[in-house]
Amino acid sequence: MIPVTLLTGINEPFRAAVAGNLLAASGLAGVLVEYDVSGLAGGSVVRIARTAAGVIDREVIRMEHPCVSCAMRDSLVPLLVSIAAVDRYDVAIVSVPGAGDTEALAAEIARDAAGELEIDAIITTIDTVSVVGDLTGERLIQERGIPTAAEDGRAIAEVIVRQLESADAAVLSGDGDTARALVQAVNPRLLIRTTPAGLLGVCLHDPDPTEPGSISAPLEGGPVQTVVWQSDRPFHPERLYDALEDLVAGTARGRGTVWIATQHRHRLSWDSFGTNIAIGVLGPWLADLPADRWSAVGQQHQARSALEWNAEHGDRASYLSFTGIGLDVRELRERLDGCVLRADEPVHPLTDPFAPYLEGSAAA
Repeated sequence: MIPVTLLTGINEPFRAAVAGNLLAASGLAGVLVEYDVSGLAGGSVVRIARTAAGVIDREVIRMEHPCVSCAMRDSLVPLLVSIAAVDRYDVAIVSVPGAGDTEALAAEIARDAAGELEIDAIITTIDTVSVVGDLTGERLIQERGIPTAAEDGRAIAEVIVRQLESADAAVLSGDGDTARALVQAVNPRLLIRTTPAGLLGVCLHDPDPTEPGSISAPLEGGPVQTVVWQSDRPFHPERLYDALEDLVAGTARGRGTVWIATQHRHRLSWDSFGTNIAIGVLGPWLADLPADRWSAVGQQHQARSALEWNAEHGDRASYLSFTGIGLDVRELRERLDGCVLRADEPVHPLTDPFAPYLEGSAAA
């Protein structure tokens, strides 16, 4: 099998520089696959495979639907398999454009070419000059000028967070204590470097994805903090809805499981990226499932529920984590506490402003 390193990041020049360094480190036995997405809007992407000696493959991929992931899906794996079949190549590096889905590519490789290819590492490249503003802001990927599908409405914070959380290592463009601490807090298991030296052939990849609805570990001290909060009472839907903007102010990443009083049957996920919030349906609570169907629910949630099962409402609870810079921990916890339904408040007359957004929703 040939080891594959997936390289990602939204800063095109920096990612290209790191890709070049990795190719040089691989010697004559390495192959670098790159994508020129400058013509994406017109429906074409150019895929180039090269070694230190020069280009070995070039293909124009034409699409009816201009999408970076579409251009790579179903075309990358056959190329990598053909490279693996040539005895003189020992490593493949794939530079994934900024809007690409590295986690999906890794899953495709594992599914379709497990006998020929193995993911050695997923590496993300981080611009330390802009990452703090990007992770705590509200700009969209379209506003950044990154080639992507016309309907791609993701925030730039979400793009970077997804890249960080799926990565095994991060290469920073320079020193910066706050930027480094924030990147590490978003994904504590990341191996962080300021150069890509030593990141090839070290089998870094952890194939287990982060479970939807899980939270980050608490982090105290220093400019970057992760606040963990939980409640065994449901949220008041209107108070929570009205407080959304205040809850994410100054945060880079929020995640967890939400119980809303008017959504008694639905276990909800919370994902916030900078000031952008997504709340979706994860599925039913364990309390509403027969025991033989519990295996369909994530193992982390099962383990947490076993420890904190409530005799009255089972596993229903909210637990959230927020990571940010200079967070007012006390104020954030007080705001969350204030959104919880009080014991003397009835549920039935409540208006649910979340209902229109959750209808037909399913968190992936």
